[in-house]
Amino acid sequence: MGQNATLKKISVQLDLSISTVSRALKNHPDISENTKRKVKELAALMEYEPNTYAINLRTNKSNVFGVIVPAISNMFYDSFISAVEEEARKNGYSLLILQSGDDPLQEAESLKLCKHSRVDGIFISVTPDTCSGELFIKYQQSGMPVIFFDKVQDSDMFDKICLADEEAATMAAHTIIKYNKKNILAIFGNPELSITKKRKEAFISVFEKGNKKVKPGIKFCNNSDEARQIVASAISGSSRPDHIFCMSDEILIGAMKALNHSDLSVPDDISVLAISNGFIPGLFKPEISYIETSGYELGKLAIKRMLENMESKTAPKSIILPSRFVEGGSL
Repeated sequence: MGQNATLKKISVQLDLSISTVSRALKNHPDISENTKRKVKELAALMEYEPNTYAINLRTNKSNVFGVIVPAISNMFYDSFISAVEEEARKNGYSLLILQSGDDPLQEAESLKLCKHSRVDGIFISVTPDTCSGELFIKYQQSGMPVIFFDKVQDSDMFDKICLADEEAATMAAHTIIKYNKKNILAIFGNPELSITKKRKEAFISVFEKGNKKVKPGIKFCNNSDEARQIVASAISGSSRPDHIFCMSDEILIGAMKALNHSDLSVPDDISVLAISNGFIPGLFKPEISYIETSGYELGKLAIKRMLENMESKTAPKSIILPSRFVEGGSL
């Protein structure tokens, strides 16, 4: 029945003009409460549904935000999306959620879909191979705000909502030094990403300035399986590390898989510290000590900035979310 219900049919049954019916459904102050009640009751009975597509074309507004992440299954992005969705819903927006799989071609297709869906703004964590910002500049010039988060473009032309990458890595390095670790294996992500560069440089800098006798072994990987292989190889060698530092939850998962398949005990034989969203460390026994980088809190900051853009266009900002140390039993 809802498919056949129109403003005209409602107006005929109530002997009202189409414009009166339309304004009543929008709670216009010029329409009496009695008329609003009659119109809404009949609209509900007839299962009237407004033509959303037509409204979008007329207003050039969809009340939908696009969210593009590398993988929805990643707990960090899952918590980010949860925060964004909660605040978006409160403000009358919904989400179109897409995943790039860290593939720049898929990322481009996702951006194209956002454009065709006429989203009001885009949140995106870019792939390691996203090189050019020209496409994003075009989107912004067309009036569509783009908020970069976590893995971001190296440009001051965009809004960026980031974790305190240098702070988190610095805090991790000082913690490792505090526990007097000598043979450190530090595993970082894709070396081309700005998040990896920031964390690696800050981490190494602490040792170069404060503890030159200890030089961490630095390794890079693209996924948890590569991290597993790196750790498995390291702990089977003649110079076994006494500590493993993991730059992210994904790396931590791979590292712990290797340790769980060995005879080593955490923390008696080898200690572990990670930068984490907070969920993954609690899955292990003992729980892994970590520097917290919250996807949920990052999402809160990102949606707040997007809603500011919806009200008025302002100069791009870089917003940083502070980190904190959470002690487990792995040190």
